[in-house]
Amino acid sequence: MGTAIDYQKLMTEIVFINLPGPQEPQPGMSGGELLHGFLAELKRAPDANTRAFIDSVAAKWSVRYREAGK
Repeated sequence: MGTAIDYQKLMTEIVFINLPGPQEPQPGMSGGELLHGFLAELKRAPDANTRAFIDSVAAKWSVRYREAGK
């Protein structure tokens, strides 16, 4: 008879996106800076449903947005 529960402990990292992010891509930006700007732009979506979707996806992928000074 096998065990009732098998599990695997996974290590996770939390990615913090500081807001506000870069408004426009600039020459010489690193890949991380471009990604930061892209993810910050998604968070600024004007539609509430879009922002709610971004929040749900970010939570699944351990992405946290934080406002400057908080």
